[in-house]
Amino acid sequence: MVSNSENHIFTLETTKLAVIGLGYVGLPLAVEFGKYRSVVGFDIQSQRIKELKNGFDNTLEVDTDELKKSEKLVFSNDIADIADCNVYIVTVPTPIDEKKRPDLGPLLKASKTIGTVLKRGDVVIYESTVYPGATEEDCVPVLESESELKFNIDFYAGYSPERINPGDKEHRLTNITKVTSGSTPEVAEFVDSLYASIIDAGTHKAESIRVAEAAKVIENTQRDLNIALINELALIFNKMDIDTEAVLDAAGTKWNFLPFRPGLVGGHCIGVDPYYLTHKAEAIGYSPNIILAGRRQNDLMGSYVAEQLIKSIQEKDIKLSDSRVLVMGLTFKENCPDLRNTKVVDVVNKLNDSGLNVDVWDPWVNLEEAENEYDILPIKAPEEGVYDGIILAVAHEEFVKMGEEEIRKFGTEKHVLYDLKYILSSEESDLRL
Repeated sequence: MVSNSENHIFTLETTKLAVIGLGYVGLPLAVEFGKYRSVVGFDIQSQRIKELKNGFDNTLEVDTDELKKSEKLVFSNDIADIADCNVYIVTVPTPIDEKKRPDLGPLLKASKTIGTVLKRGDVVIYESTVYPGATEEDCVPVLESESELKFNIDFYAGYSPERINPGDKEHRLTNITKVTSGSTPEVAEFVDSLYASIIDAGTHKAESIRVAEAAKVIENTQRDLNIALINELALIFNKMDIDTEAVLDAAGTKWNFLPFRPGLVGGHCIGVDPYYLTHKAEAIGYSPNIILAGRRQNDLMGSYVAEQLIKSIQEKDIKLSDSRVLVMGLTFKENCPDLRNTKVVDVVNKLNDSGLNVDVWDPWVNLEEAENEYDILPIKAPEEGVYDGIILAVAHEEFVKMGEEEIRKFGTEKHVLYDLKYILSSEESDLRL
């Protein structure tokens, strides 16, 4: 039991939990909590709620059996169903706009919704990736305005950054250490104990909400910069006619060499989170040159890949206007249907703009979603013997199992096979990063 100076008492026993947003992050969280306590899983998308009630998760993060085991979880898109909750966990997306600026729209809308039902003694915990200060400077004022309650007097806040890796069946919610924080020491203790009740790997209680926010945003900034370095090295080695993987394998024999590989950097985190940090840095008068340089490097890789393929096709005396290209994979990573911020789109768009005829094949994606999101309608299956260029863009298990011989059957006699993911050996492909 934890109490504060206003005599608000926080206990796990009296916690009535609502998880706001049931995507890749929110659903696994709601499911895990729902095994032990009453949880309302809330999402504004009625179709999403309908599917979950029928035991189907289109993100494939939670299977039907796991949903059944979460016996205390109910799903709703009706605000009235979360009105009697006293702890709200927000897991909505935090994307960037066309100008690479943070888009807090979904987060502020969720805060507004919660504000309409917020009561004295309630706690609102944010998991969405933000820049340091966003919870208290951007979200809390919305909660105050909508509820007419005072922060840290009437209601409280916490922040516990999500660390879920979509499609990863090894690193799951319960076996990844959870960073926690709260707006008062008492609330911080409560938030930590709440997550500790479901996280087998344990928790790390940060010194403040701002520290927890900063910890999350630098996790993917660090990965982004490491990949940017490897991408730049790949461009250098390609010009020197040196196989990048061979170099990395050799360097990797030293114990402290970091095992990063070149590639397209997209997704909901690595390709987005650094812009949240750089936005805040620039707002306080600091120019984050290294971080932005890494972002520019990674953002140009899609165009680079397309240009390399075009050059190779031209070298075979094939007219670009007559050529067909098969792009294998559209998701931002292997073995999951997640299309958020996929950089394969950059490759496709560059090829289309250059006059090539492009087919995209991805057995994992929802065809309607791909068309609505990117104006790309993937084919259901490729033809054999028709493609002048083939790009292995995503290492889906189906593609890995095919091997060189099966993949090359899609190509014409003079086709170019470009392996972005080191699925094949250097001898089996014509181009690699």
